[in-house]
Amino acid sequence: MGAFRTLDDIEVAGRRVLVRLDLNAPVRDGRVADATRIERAMPTVRELSARSARVVILSHFGRPGGRPAPGMSLAPMAGAVSEALGRTVAFASDCAGPRAAAVVAGLGDGGVAMLENLRFDPGEEGCDAGFADRLAALGDLYVNDAFSAAHRAHASIVGLPARLPAAAGRLMRRELEALDRALAEPERPLAAVVGGAKVSTKIDILGNLVGRADLLAIGGAMANTFLAARGLDVGRSLCERDMTGAARAIVGKAERAGCEIVLPDDVVAAGRFEAGAPAETVRVDAVAPDRMILDIGPGSAAAVAERLASCRTLVWNGPMGAFELEGFDAGTNALARAAADLTRAGSLLSVAGGGDTVAALHHAGAMERFSYVSTAGGAFLEWLGGKTLPGVAALSTAHP
Repeated sequence: MGAFRTLDDIEVAGRRVLVRLDLNAPVRDGRVADATRIERAMPTVRELSARSARVVILSHFGRPGGRPAPGMSLAPMAGAVSEALGRTVAFASDCAGPRAAAVVAGLGDGGVAMLENLRFDPGEEGCDAGFADRLAALGDLYVNDAFSAAHRAHASIVGLPARLPAAAGRLMRRELEALDRALAEPERPLAAVVGGAKVSTKIDILGNLVGRADLLAIGGAMANTFLAARGLDVGRSLCERDMTGAARAIVGKAERAGCEIVLPDDVVAAGRFEAGAPAETVRVDAVAPDRMILDIGPGSAAAVAERLASCRTLVWNGPMGAFELEGFDAGTNALARAAADLTRAGSLLSVAGGGDTVAALHHAGAMERFSYVSTAGGAFLEWLGGKTLPGVAALSTAHP
């Protein structure tokens, strides 16, 4: 992680501060249905307002395709932010035009405004220089607190820090520090737990992790592909048979790097993919041709949990089975709770994120006991795959 400024390094009193957030919260019937993401972003806004900045919130919402779409307006988000802050938030019905300029001009010290959905303008996703110039004209400083959008080379992510003095917000800083501790400079042994459906969507992640981790435990349907690569019959299980060569290549890379790959020894198999379907726990070499693997077995979960007890750092992405189905969540639950207990005991730094991971850990009742759980989705996955995130790189090389 490169060096970057934080809120501690900038003077904000009386200055217009453009704050890039990710307010992609679910909206139903014109109201925000779950304000968790909004609430997590408020510490930076509160601090800037308390320090007498003139705060201008920038965000995207959905994929409107570069044109206004009433159903994707940020107006409901402005209401939710007002509720979270306990104060009125001015809303501009455009993001870089005269109405935005008028709303910003009307802000007093400590005031907060929100501009309309950035993606209503094609210049945002196209990283258009003219659009970035118009956004920059609305502010004196730029703060990025949207790690979840840091993998996008968009105007508000990489264009603004090239034009204005820039800093990371509190949420961005916390996320980057957690990720740095987990993978860049981890306490060892470092374990990685990776699950999910397809090897093909996580080749970069697996390839990066076997070069960094001491132990890689693979579960979920992607484990079936690795089992098939060993010549085992996985019945009617979800399996990418065309990826068995790639799986063997990952195993070879792990052996050369000194990373131990752990696959399930026992699994829970059923004849139907549905909640409560009759199931049995069998060895991985005894899966019947008419059965499908829907979870790792209790022996496999216990074995990985035992290995985690000797590790100091854990990176987790993806469930160990079909946790969303009753009867096939036991493997994910057991392993998540074991990691959470080790974290609470102070012996393990645990960082998780991406896709179904947040839902799986919440389902297991373990999320609050992990050291850090990222809700960043795609950005977390690209970081896990060892990719440079444009938004983070832009902060490291920001306008002086």
